[in-house]
Amino acid sequence: MPELNDGFSTAWHLLGAGDPHLLGIVLLSLRVSLTATLLACLIGMPLGALLAVGRFPGRRALIVLFNGFMGLPPVVVGLLVYLLLSRAGPLGAFGLLFSPAAMVVAQTVLVTPIVAALTRQVIADAWGTMHELLRSLGASRLRGAATLLWDSRFSLSTAGLAGFGRAIAEVGAVMIVGGNIDGVTRVMTTTIALETSKGDLPLALALGFILISVVLAVNAIAYAVRNWAERRWG
Repeated sequence: MPELNDGFSTAWHLLGAGDPHLLGIVLLSLRVSLTATLLACLIGMPLGALLAVGRFPGRRALIVLFNGFMGLPPVVVGLLVYLLLSRAGPLGAFGLLFSPAAMVVAQTVLVTPIVAALTRQVIADAWGTMHELLRSLGASRLRGAATLLWDSRFSLSTAGLAGFGRAIAEVGAVMIVGGNIDGVTRVMTTTIALETSKGDLPLALALGFILISVVLAVNAIAYAVRNWAERRWG
């Protein structure tokens, strides 16, 4: 297809020229998605570990809820965050709407259930293998959850990468809460949607190739770091 060839050539031209506008879009995409993924891991991993080893009323309902929320519709999340951050909303006084911070909030809400659900599965499997040893050492369930989180840190990197993939590929929620403002909240996915609607397919394809390359690069770096850490600390 001619569009694909044009997309490849446009992508190489933009990258080779070091286009500052494109660089700003890519860096903003990474900053927003990496921040949201980090926040989701800080919230979702301890929560997933507690769901794996804890025993409390409503635990099964929470597990079903988080598993179901892995497929949250992004536009619904965007709408809810929009209402939360709008002037009439409870957090409207902070003026976060149509800013990168609002996009981070929306992506964090989307990614946290994914990280929590995947973490719960990893820790539940580890708990089934090690709970007798942990109990013999006198560890409480809370201490056991913390221990298993640390012991399973390399396996849990998959949960973080899955969350990052969901975050950086998201369009609907960030479009609603960010407004797709040029130079302020325009990221790669919203730019692709905009250029496609304008009929500029080569540029949209170029950005698509760049987005895929960024995702692959982040995963490759994470894989290399994980292998290095496993060799160094076991």
